Amino acid sequence: MSMLKEEVLRLLRGQEKPVSGEQMSAALGVSRAAVWKAVAALRADGYGVEASTRLGYRLVSAPDRLDGAGVLAALGEHPWRGRVVVLESVDSTNNYLKKLAAEGAPEGTVVIADRQTAGRGRRGRTFESPSGVGVYWSVLLRPRAKPEQLLHLTALVGTAACSAVESVCGVRPGIKWTNDLVLGRHKICGILTELSLEAESREVDYVVSGIGINCNQTAFPEELRGMAASLRMETGRPVDRCALAAALVREICRMNETMFSQKEAWLRRFAGDCVTVGQDVRVVRGDVCYPAHADGIGPDGELLVTRPDGTREAINSGEVSIRGMYGYL
Repeated sequence: MSMLKEEVLRLLRGQEKPVSGEQMSAALGVSRAAVWKAVAALRADGYGVEASTRLGYRLVSAPDRLDGAGVLAALGEHPWRGRVVVLESVDSTNNYLKKLAAEGAPEGTVVIADRQTAGRGRRGRTFESPSGVGVYWSVLLRPRAKPEQLLHLTALVGTAACSAVESVCGVRPGIKWTNDLVLGRHKICGILTELSLEAESREVDYVVSGIGINCNQTAFPEELRGMAASLRMETGRPVDRCALAAALVREICRMNETMFSQKEAWLRRFAGDCVTVGQDVRVVRGDVCYPAHADGIGPDGELLVTRPDGTREAINSGEVSIRGMYGYL
């Protein structure tokens, strides 16, 4: 979609009253004929644009499509706007973004895909990523920090993702420690954070954090039933995927700006979102598995647990998996 179509769509999106062709041509610095052509092109792409004599144009419907025009229109003016890449299909948004990072892409570069052919989760697991129903999203960050200073990052990304979902869908998911968003005891989102270190300083060169959200699925393969769900299945309402992708940009940008200066506040919010706290869990460390009680969240996002014998531990996400004693949670 051309840049002019994206700009016209941005001006129309979210407006209850018609916007005149004269207003748009003045705002965009183009002729009214150019605006008319952009509107015609939007209609050809499946957007419902209503025209009223002497009043102007109003967007009345949009196709269920995750594309650059829709995302940028929902995002509006934002410092990361020019760094957003939207793809129809990719093997993995994390893989694609790591290649861009190695080529020097700036912080705030975001890759969004309608479909992944090789989506990944933690520990090499696959992440189901069909077209037309989800948001598969990765961001590049370049914090000046040692790896041990970023132990809380995935927790903060999860909290920011909860805020993005809440802003678009009106419901706030919980977080199954440390990287799954859940609604109704079902997983709706997975997060995968990967980092690269500079060889000499051993400081972080870049971080790529990927977020995959099930939005509009109405069913899942048999092996995932009982574990996975979508926002639509849990809320009963379809999700505007472009609006959700844009909300993720805003919330992750805000998180990135304050991840160190407001660390304690972020982790308090994470602790409030974390549905694992207060539950009996199984701690899985390699081949060793033992029961424990999840007491709370530590100063770096670690899970604080107590074993049956009273021994207390701080569990880091890179060390173990936490599994619920009953069902998925």
